[in-house]
Amino acid sequence: MTRLLLAGVCASAVMFLTIAGAHAQTGTDDASGAADQGASSTGNVALAEDDKQAPIPFEGGQLTITQPEQDGEKVLAYDGKQLASNYDVFFDKIVEVGGIKVALFNVGDGGNQCGPATVIVWKPEGGEIQGTTVEQDECGAPPSAVSDNAIYFVPYLLPGDQKPALQWSPTDGLTISGNLTYMPEPGTDWKDIDPEKYQNIIDAFHNEAVYKEAEKLLGKDMPDMATSLLVGGGTEKTASGAFYASGCVPHDCGGNDGFMAVDPAKHQLYFARRGDNGQPNAWPAVATWPADVKEALDKALGSAN
Repeated sequence: MTRLLLAGVCASAVMFLTIAGAHAQTGTDDASGAADQGASSTGNVALAEDDKQAPIPFEGGQLTITQPEQDGEKVLAYDGKQLASNYDVFFDKIVEVGGIKVALFNVGDGGNQCGPATVIVWKPEGGEIQGTTVEQDECGAPPSAVSDNAIYFVPYLLPGDQKPALQWSPTDGLTISGNLTYMPEPGTDWKDIDPEKYQNIIDAFHNEAVYKEAEKLLGKDMPDMATSLLVGGGTEKTASGAFYASGCVPHDCGGNDGFMAVDPAKHQLYFARRGDNGQPNAWPAVATWPADVKEALDKALGSAN
């Protein structure tokens, strides 16, 4: 069995990693209590009013979000000291970690399917204001899950992915708490496939039979292929009963697009991804594809010939 967490992660960490992982899948925010929920709600309401954030009292000073130039980046600052900037800056909540008050902000580029990075702001006892940004890739960071002594960040994994789970505390800073590997649902087979339940065709990889077949076809290209399907919706069916969908990489729609089709009856998968030359790379070769699946590909990404 694939080991999901490195040895040495305590039981409480595992619990919060599970919580954060669930939120990373759904894109919702974690709340660590009624007070935190109230703080987050207050921040969201303030931002909704002309997209302006009222100053946030924090540890004897004020946290502010301003936009110095129209249509420019927003700036997060503490008593005039800049901590972070980007086009989207939102106050999340204030929590207490290890006896230290911590303010959390979401900061990012915005755009489809890209979560923001988390900016952690705190003031050590007798020290100056500190800020650190948690990013896992160019598409932001997972939502945070807060415990009494640490904040946990568990990544959303794509098929074929392996990424570290991170934790932060005022004393230790940002460290790796474990290593996560994508796994399909054990024991699921072609007969268990139900495309009507899929919000995105990437959900098909949760099926163990689909995952194993995709591994054979794609190998190390599986995460990149899945990424090219991230911005997408539901599936459609061909005349023969195969279902398919197309998508694209966040922030690169039209330049980095993908296509996937699944034939549950024939136990076959078909993948294509538009390359730098504008022509799709295909697994298996397009010449072997059934006519109706090839037609669906041409309609989605343009001719593969």
